[in-house]
Amino acid sequence: MAKGKIKVETENIFPIIKKFLYSDHEIFLRELIANAADATKKLHALASMGDFKGEIGDDTIEVIINKADKTLTVRDKGIGMSQEEVKKYINQIAFSGAEEFVNKFKDVSESGNIIGKFGLGFYSAFMVAEKVEILSKNYKDEEAAHWECDGSPEYHLKAGKKEGRGTDIILHIAEDSTEFLEESRIRTLLEKYCKFMPVAIQFGQRSEWIDDPEGKKDQDGNVEKIEQKVDNIINNPKPAWTKVPADLKDEDYKAFYRELYPMNFEDPLFHIHLNVDYPFNLTGILYFPRIKPNMEVQRDKIQLYSRQVFITDSVEGIVPDFLTLLHGVIDSPDIPLNVSRSYLQADGAVKKISNHISKKVSDKLEELFKKDRADFEQKWEDIKVFIEYGMLSDEKFFERAQKFALYKTTDGNYFTLDELTEEIQAAQTDKDDKTVYLYANNLDQQHTYIKSAEAKGYKVIILDSPLTAHLVGRLEQHLEKATFSRIDADTIDKLINKDENIPSKLSDEDKEALKPVLEEVIDKERFTIQFESMNETDQPMTIVQPEFMRRMKDMQAVGGGGMAMFGNMPESYNLVVNVNHPVISKALTEKSKKKKQDILKQTADLALLSQNMLKGEELTNFINRSIELI
Repeated sequence: MAKGKIKVETENIFPIIKKFLYSDHEIFLRELIANAADATKKLHALASMGDFKGEIGDDTIEVIINKADKTLTVRDKGIGMSQEEVKKYINQIAFSGAEEFVNKFKDVSESGNIIGKFGLGFYSAFMVAEKVEILSKNYKDEEAAHWECDGSPEYHLKAGKKEGRGTDIILHIAEDSTEFLEESRIRTLLEKYCKFMPVAIQFGQRSEWIDDPEGKKDQDGNVEKIEQKVDNIINNPKPAWTKVPADLKDEDYKAFYRELYPMNFEDPLFHIHLNVDYPFNLTGILYFPRIKPNMEVQRDKIQLYSRQVFITDSVEGIVPDFLTLLHGVIDSPDIPLNVSRSYLQADGAVKKISNHISKKVSDKLEELFKKDRADFEQKWEDIKVFIEYGMLSDEKFFERAQKFALYKTTDGNYFTLDELTEEIQAAQTDKDDKTVYLYANNLDQQHTYIKSAEAKGYKVIILDSPLTAHLVGRLEQHLEKATFSRIDADTIDKLINKDENIPSKLSDEDKEALKPVLEEVIDKERFTIQFESMNETDQPMTIVQPEFMRRMKDMQAVGGGGMAMFGNMPESYNLVVNVNHPVISKALTEKSKKKKQDILKQTADLALLSQNMLKGEELTNFINRSIELI
């Protein structure tokens, strides 16, 4: 029997490991199974090189709970270790057996799929175990090794008895970690971390109903079903993202989506299969879900893997922020397995991967747009918030998006920004040579304004996402001599000022006479009276909300830094009075003050009603007054 001390810098290594990893102590199972898969892939690599000439046979990894002995065992049938190898790879903490193996056989493609490294990953077992045993026999069929350690720097190593090759890691679970002796807890961890490990993993058994082998039939003449127990394989070793895209059909991608998200009942709109060899290795599949206009979509749906080993589903900061609205998986061996999320966010390779994914997404969107524009337009309402979010949060994506980002007009047509500019430039350029892009965010509430614009031959686009205020600001920065104005920000002749003066039927004295009467029938704190010379056919009174203030409030509502002061300000509107309308002239000439007030009040209420701003008692009074007038 050999006895010695593990080679560490300090005898306090185990408390340090435990404290350092405590917040994520459940990853011990991932680490041990990753090592088991590593050992199995090594065996396959040796077999492919001819260094191992035996039968590989069943290479399933087993996870076994023994509640009576309070043990949790991870068993593999991989390369195994001799006593000397245990000394080398286990006792010298952080000496990487896997790294040495890959370096030795770096020209063999099969070895490139080795997952992990012995070292601190293995010692994460001590986060939940008071004692750990290793029983291992290498593929050369040398004498088995039996190693054990109770969490102190001292270990015991002796010859052991083991029938076949491979390694058993036996954890004697500590009293404060008995949750890891519960089948439900282990099953949850296996499904979280090991769902797509590259080697089959068995955890217990499950029932399967098969036809009676003797052909016994029930009273209806059907072959009876009998229950049999079969090994419960918890993972899919060959998920869709590891396969060649040419070998997969649309239904395969949808089936994998359902495998990832069994509780999602809607199919994704489309997908992107990532497959990059240079300048880094990256595979994965990203799915575009249907995104509601209010952005009610669950984040943290992209799962990050390293060689099929789960790392995290919190990828915000690791991939561009807007991509967190997507679903799917990203797998890269260039992403370190045992590091913190903050390290990932600062890692240079990860940043390159992040930039590349953003480009691949924009390339895919452009491809779909060019391939079938009609189909792309049909999907636009489901993806536009995602694209707008990307345009606001990623400068390079903004530039690429100009090729496929669409703007729908109120008459149902779709335009790119360049197409829209060409369409409206002649008619919607004002006296200052500035192109005015008119937009609406509510077709019903703004119907009157839209019709006024369309009557003049103007195009109105629909921008109704919560990001609109930010988006139009960004577009104004991008365009030269252009502005975006919501259709209800002012009268149409003011929004696109052609410097066409319409004579006023009222003098300044007339306006001064009307103003105090109007102020008596409206809320002076909420509405500012604005007299305008308009056509007689235009509305007698119109409610408008100035673009600047409304836009600042909208930006603050969805997170606009520095806009907080606008969010606290009350809503304010302008009541635009068309001084050329006959109703206004009639009110002016009315001798009775009450009748004058009734006309102006009724007209103002009509303007409020058109904007769904007349409610409660005011609405009741309006109805009663309307009946009296009839």
